[in-house]
Amino acid sequence: MRTIGVVTVGRSDYGIYLPLLRAIQADPDLQLFLIVSGMHLSPEFGLTVRAIEKDGFEIGQQVEMLLSSDTPEGIVKSMGLGMIGFAQAYARFLPDILVVLGDRFEMHAAALAALPFRIPVAHLHGGELTFGAIDDALRHSITKLSHLHFVSTQEYAYRVIQMGEEPWRVVVSGALSLDNLSAINLLDRGEFSRQFGIHLPDNFLLVTYHPVTLEFEQTEWQMDELLAALDICQQPVLFTMPNADTGGRVIRQKILEGVSGHSEWLVVENLGSLGYFSAMKLARAMVGNSSSGIIEAPSFALPVVNIGTRQRGRTFAKNVINTDYSRHAIQNAIVLAASSDFRAELLDMLNPYGLGQAVPIILENLKGVEINHKLLQKVFCNL
Repeated sequence: MRTIGVVTVGRSDYGIYLPLLRAIQADPDLQLFLIVSGMHLSPEFGLTVRAIEKDGFEIGQQVEMLLSSDTPEGIVKSMGLGMIGFAQAYARFLPDILVVLGDRFEMHAAALAALPFRIPVAHLHGGELTFGAIDDALRHSITKLSHLHFVSTQEYAYRVIQMGEEPWRVVVSGALSLDNLSAINLLDRGEFSRQFGIHLPDNFLLVTYHPVTLEFEQTEWQMDELLAALDICQQPVLFTMPNADTGGRVIRQKILEGVSGHSEWLVVENLGSLGYFSAMKLARAMVGNSSSGIIEAPSFALPVVNIGTRQRGRTFAKNVINTDYSRHAIQNAIVLAASSDFRAELLDMLNPYGLGQAVPIILENLKGVEINHKLLQKVFCNL
């Protein structure tokens, strides 16, 4: 039986992983070894490790690494603690293959610590670009530390190969998160309101804004402009909370202050996959700088106002309206996104990130790849 280690460091990657975790768990030839770290273990971010246990997954290892600080120094120290913690975890148990996802600094620590242990690493969502965040460099670094690559589009596959990865290691699977859409029954407005203890109004804006880590000194100004634009638009708003990045606490504080002064502004700490996708289905439009607006929103034909540089470089569908940080630019983009004419243009759109069929492709490769010298010794493919 082949053991597949999966590293999850926050609610965002866990929601993406969910259909794959269930498929590994159900496969008689595979054993799931779940390594939980990062925001999952922090009460400040909702202690979401409990939600993982509630979903029926046994946790193989917990790796504490987050300091209670989002300064650059605090982030770097957290990365160092993560390296130590993952080293201890791998010393106790070595999975046959380690699966990592995306571009978080916590995920980078997990991939780097696996290198001396000669653990084959399978990376999801490599080859993408996000110009406004340190995640861009972390993602490409994880690519070079990994042995298998499950990418979401053909364009990203070419980019991974351009980075010197041998083509046989690169598989176009589509975006794993889209498999969720056919696997879960989304909540209607009444069920959503009951489950989260709020009254969800009609025509609300779903706002998810994360720190732009290459511009962290501008975080307060960026949030002031966003909140001013939302105030001008005078529409109901549902906020979700940001990641544990530099500037994250500023965003959290600004959201809480804004919600306290507006009766139709709501905030939920953690919606989970079911709640978040349900909110996307019910929203009039989405506003912020989350990758969910780029990857998942097209499947809902949901208009998205994408602010600033955090997601610049990704492949966009026609639902995305890009804007700068100024309040008037954001306001104008929200008016366009919420308009009936713009929404009507999206009804026949296709999602460039796939149709939600990633799980069988990834599973077949995790089961079928030979774990040998060829897999472990990477050869730079010189174009």
